[in-house]
Amino acid sequence: MDENGKMPFTEHLAELRKRLIICFVGIGVGFAIAYSFKESLFVLLMHPLKGALAPGQKLIYTGLPEAFFVYIEVAFFGGILFAAPLILFEMWMFIAPGLYEHERRFLFPLLFLSVLFFAAGVLFGYSIVFPYAFKYLLSFDSDLVQALPSMREYLSLATTLLIAFGFIFQLPLVVTMLARLGIVTSRFLSKNRKYAFLLSFVVAAIVTPTPDVVNQCLMAGPLVILYEVSILGAKIFGKKRIKKEEEATERSDEEKA
Repeated sequence: MDENGKMPFTEHLAELRKRLIICFVGIGVGFAIAYSFKESLFVLLMHPLKGALAPGQKLIYTGLPEAFFVYIEVAFFGGILFAAPLILFEMWMFIAPGLYEHERRFLFPLLFLSVLFFAAGVLFGYSIVFPYAFKYLLSFDSDLVQALPSMREYLSLATTLLIAFGFIFQLPLVVTMLARLGIVTSRFLSKNRKYAFLLSFVVAAIVTPTPDVVNQCLMAGPLVILYEVSILGAKIFGKKRIKKEEEATERSDEEKA
């Protein structure tokens, strides 16, 4: 620490290095655990597709090392998932000392809610959208055409879509943060609701893997609900509340003085 009580830049780098090493070790341990039951993880991941496949139909791999590398990737993603609590803890321990008390009170619940919303998005895509989407994509089978999905192709599609659903479900938190900073207001969001609904269907058409209207509505519906939750979050945690907290802090400081 210097005379002003601030940590030098080199100490910040050393602290960051320490936190990253802990995170990488956690991911390595998680990878080792996940690799021990990699087949079970992959079977769990392909469960939504399994219900859409014809009886006896299986995924294929077209290159000799493809199955091995797919299992490596599955174990890697599993390792990150197992190490996620440790990664979040280390992230918080790195940024928390540089925050004011009111910032910590706001950001800690936000970080926790971000994880919950991301998990909700992944679960929604996995359990609701995937079964209908894969059933539609495999409906083109005929006497002349047969689908032969490969392991790598499915893993790439599934992980990409699950991550996309997870990030899309962050909408209320992003909007709440913008409202907290005074960039948007609940009144502005309510006024432009019709444009947001239209944009929701556009995003749904881009994100969902099929042009099927039912699947697009399955995606657009939650987006509309998330937008309404965003308006509520902006109304509760908007800039007006910040001003009230600052006034309360000033009064508290004056009383102490």
